Amino acid sequence: MNTPTDLSSYTRVLKLASTPSREEFWQVAKIAGAGIALVGLIGFLIFVFMSFVPGGP
Repeated sequence: MNTPTDLSSYTRVLKLASTPSREEFWQVAKIAGAGIALVGLIGFLIFVFMSFVPGGP
């Protein structure tokens, strides 16, 4: 592991990184929230389905 080379590459990446604009942040937050809601809905539907199957919880 060549530490000086690694540190310089990390520094270069951090210099290129910037904070997202407010609109970009809200767009990412909406998409992530929709994904979480979709996974929760699928889990709920599986739970409801398994409740009606004989031998379910």
